[in-house]
Amino acid sequence: MYVIIIILIVVLLIAAIFINAIQQHRQKQEAERRAELAKQKTIVDETENVLSACTNMPVSSRIIGILHNRMANALKAIDGIAPTRDVKQRIESSKQAADASLQTDGSDNVDFVLPDNDKTIIQYIQAVKKLRVLLRSEHSKGQVSSKLFSEEDKQLERLQVKVNVETLIKRGRTAQSSNMLGSARQYFEKAKIALENQTNHDEYVSSKLATLNAWLNEIQSDLKSVNEKDRARKQEEERDELDELFAPKKKW
Repeated sequence: MYVIIIILIVVLLIAAIFINAIQQHRQKQEAERRAELAKQKTIVDETENVLSACTNMPVSSRIIGILHNRMANALKAIDGIAPTRDVKQRIESSKQAADASLQTDGSDNVDFVLPDNDKTIIQYIQAVKKLRVLLRSEHSKGQVSSKLFSEEDKQLERLQVKVNVETLIKRGRTAQSSNMLGSARQYFEKAKIALENQTNHDEYVSSKLATLNAWLNEIQSDLKSVNEKDRARKQEEERDELDELFAPKKKW
């Protein structure tokens, strides 16, 4: 009798351990499922935000296609975890947008215009940096070929340089018009260094370098003129002081 009771107790303990192990395994799977779902939703939201920013940026259609493809892959992962009709429709929409955009040759020619508002410029710079990060991420996943990655990353790098240079030029011209020649020279010199550091001196780089050199020469000439005027004024003040010191004393 006691043996049977002991056996039953052992069986119950084993069953309890087994059930607990199963519950822990299911809880772990559920936690991993929720974490993966949250991760993919974050990718979708992040990609949508970047796509929204791209509407005001001169990026190629192929970049837009890469972003849509990234979103489609994230939506597929979501569909595998928590399938819904809405997710399936979004997958199809993203795939169509990606296919249409990636069929271009990447020769989009959109003029660059610097935003007027400083806050918008900062958002612009952040968006370009984010685009380069996402492009590198998709390349590392095998979603973007090395050739396409190289071409598009170079375009984004040039865009990043243009934003930086045009911002410095804008601030430099504002300082110059306010007769803050020292500050203007610093802005122009920074822009010049940024351009000179570029390995590919295209038409934009050559044109801006020529303009910046002309402005720097103009500032140098203006500063020289100001210094000469200051020296002349100081000499005149010293002369007046000497004349007053050695002037004959008046008799009262």
